Amino acid sequence: MSSDEFDYGKDEQLPSHEVTQGAEKAPHRAMFRAMGFDDEDFSSPMIGVANPAADITPCNVHLDDVAASALEGVDEAGGMPIEFGTITISDAISMGTEGMKASLISREIIADSVELVAFGERMDGLVTIGGCDKNMPGMMMAAIRTDLPSVFLYGGSIMPGEHDGREVTIQNVFEGVGSVSQGEMSEGELSEMEHHACPGAGSCGGMFTANTMSSISEAIGFAPLGSASPPAEDDDRYDVAHESGALAVEAVERGLRPSDFLSRESFENAIALQVSVGGSTNAVLHLLAMAAEAGVDLDVEDFNEISARTPKIADLQPGGEKVMNDLHEVGGVPVVLQELLEADLLHGDALTVTGETMADALERVDPPRIEELDAAFLHTVDDPIHERGAIRILTGNLAPEGAVIKITGEDHLHHEGPVRVFEDEENAMAYVQEGRVESGDVLCIRNEGPRGGPGMREMLGVTSAVAGQGHAEDVALFTDGRFSGATRGFSIGHVAPEAFVGGPIAALEDGDIVTIDIDELELSVDLTDEEIESRLEEYEPEPAYDTGVLAKYGTAFDSAANGAVTNPGATRE
Repeated sequence: MSSDEFDYGKDEQLPSHEVTQGAEKAPHRAMFRAMGFDDEDFSSPMIGVANPAADITPCNVHLDDVAASALEGVDEAGGMPIEFGTITISDAISMGTEGMKASLISREIIADSVELVAFGERMDGLVTIGGCDKNMPGMMMAAIRTDLPSVFLYGGSIMPGEHDGREVTIQNVFEGVGSVSQGEMSEGELSEMEHHACPGAGSCGGMFTANTMSSISEAIGFAPLGSASPPAEDDDRYDVAHESGALAVEAVERGLRPSDFLSRESFENAIALQVSVGGSTNAVLHLLAMAAEAGVDLDVEDFNEISARTPKIADLQPGGEKVMNDLHEVGGVPVVLQELLEADLLHGDALTVTGETMADALERVDPPRIEELDAAFLHTVDDPIHERGAIRILTGNLAPEGAVIKITGEDHLHHEGPVRVFEDEENAMAYVQEGRVESGDVLCIRNEGPRGGPGMREMLGVTSAVAGQGHAEDVALFTDGRFSGATRGFSIGHVAPEAFVGGPIAALEDGDIVTIDIDELELSVDLTDEEIESRLEEYEPEPAYDTGVLAKYGTAFDSAANGAVTNPGATRE
């Protein structure tokens, strides 16, 4: 849909009037009347509420209730609310299996399906709801494509569980598997932790991918300030949902579309927030994809530039101990945004979905200042946890288009030594679980990229097993796939170009000397260009699947360096 096809500020030109107005639309209205709509609805803006509710993950199991509050908000604000569904994949449940290859593909299918319904049904605006990891970027990408007035609504995160007198999350359970394999935890204790780690509905509680992207939805302007942090089962979550429904109607009435508030500055704000809170590396992939959809010039190297000037000021899981609810209790994401704004690290003039600038929205919300809080996990810009933000983009002859690492601990990581190459996650996981990993090892997992996997599997099982064996900071892993938002330590993902398309990572052999230097932003191998080219001359990989959805998307994905987009209009050369 062309972004200038309609003037949303004039009711007579609303897209929905193509199916609700005039005598010739009587058959269309008859269909609506069968669902309980009436004449008052037909004169109101039609707001689609995209709801990925499902019983396959705690992230989404409660979203029917969240959607109900949003629908109520639309209705009370004078809109015509129409709910429709889409898919989701549970990242945590598919983790460590072949099924994880579906996760990134689900981002694309969510975006495609919401775009199709909004386009086909001639909707005037959207409330897009997200629970599990790929819901968030998928929903925001759909809103960008349609350019309909849209509000993003997060379903909220799960509360932490309690085990042995301490708070635990799903990250602790994954790392417990590694501890059991080393004999440092009994299977009985792991079972006890398993029973208490996830006490109810909501997305994984740390600053993993879901909470990173929901926090970014505030920073980039897609969601009202303060909307990311209320827990899934808290009354505040349903107040946020109601507000979001009403705000979508207001956005239609004001003619405020994503193209009006998404800009280079808003994407820089999103990155500043990501690197300051130690957000997931997956946000690099998703922000690049969203920028490509929006036609905003954003490059993977921009993450380095923004991280260099933006300190890390929040100590949250997976690097720290605190979770999203802890941030909520002291004021939520606006507390961090305000600190960044006052340090001139945020573009205060960037617009948001409320029609306000970021600076004006923060002034209205008036979050507490970090120095006034009794919150040791939050630091000021003047006294940061790390002088640089948490995200680094590494380049070199192994990653000419870049690779991504999140710094959760020691930020002067350096390693040089022989590599052990694995052709897929399963073989790497078996190696780790056999207890063969030693301090100083470098492990390479390839053929897990966007096209080679396909789907860039997240490999929390491998990284957690390594961390659970006590090697989070002294064993390096790198891959053309992805690592989960819950991954911590010396883990480098998104190596591009990927092995499947003949990237240098495909030329590696066991014993090659690899250099990883975080200060110098380097990922390289001690081979000449000629040696790499020679090894790749006869490299002719076969697709992993020749039919079905994985085969289709395996041919459609672009490079991770461009966000692994599949929309032809968004794919960059």
